[in-house]
Amino acid sequence: MVVAMTDAAHPEGHNTRVALISLLGLVGAWWVVSLIAGRPDLLPTPVRVGEIIWKEALRGDLFFHLSATLLRVIAAFLIAMSIGAVIGIVMGMRRRIDRWGDPLLVVALNLPALVTIVLCYIWIGLTEVAAVAAVAINKIPLVATVMREGARTLDRNLNDMSSVFEFGRWKRMRHIILPQLAPHFAAAARTGVALIWKIVLVVEFLGRSNGIGFQIHLHFQNFDVARVLAYSLSFVVVMIAIELLILQPWQRHANRWRQN
Repeated sequence: MVVAMTDAAHPEGHNTRVALISLLGLVGAWWVVSLIAGRPDLLPTPVRVGEIIWKEALRGDLFFHLSATLLRVIAAFLIAMSIGAVIGIVMGMRRRIDRWGDPLLVVALNLPALVTIVLCYIWIGLTEVAAVAAVAINKIPLVATVMREGARTLDRNLNDMSSVFEFGRWKRMRHIILPQLAPHFAAAARTGVALIWKIVLVVEFLGRSNGIGFQIHLHFQNFDVARVLAYSLSFVVVMIAIELLILQPWQRHANRWRQN
């Protein structure tokens, strides 16, 4: 009875415990399967992968490649969110632009990421600009789609009220439009980060000389499964931390006004 009341009063703490138990169960299942398989070269145990992570971290290689990938993720994320949000809001608020732009948005949404990456490398070269551009281009249509739907649901009554009280353009944007779009922006950010970092790994796999994707490529050539898992899981941990510590609190804050 007391535990139930405590969990009800602190749902976030309860959810955290459930998440930890779930992750521990996953690691336990991995351990059991690896022991049953009896092939540490094909499926190393969590202990073996953890030892490699520790050694690579002590050498400094792990943090070097993690930071390279993370910087690409941040750069592509900021570019994609900025451009995609503007496109989506304009399309959602201007029907004529939406009619002309919708077919182009559909094409962009269905363009394979691999094609975009290869074309950027061919047209721009094997450069950092090409790598970040390829990732951003793949993300922009998704952001635009989410923000367009948000702009379509803007409350016209609030907009009319702002006109009656003679709100200026900036005041209307700050107090009327942006609060309504904030939940959609946060949702686009959460889904976007999950997509962006995976595309970044492909970009690094194909044409960069550092980063997690490069390390995966390097150890794939040597069939070193343990190191492939070590570098992959290290960055997964980083992205989960960003999700739990930044993106989820941001989304809760963005949706708070709906509850008041």
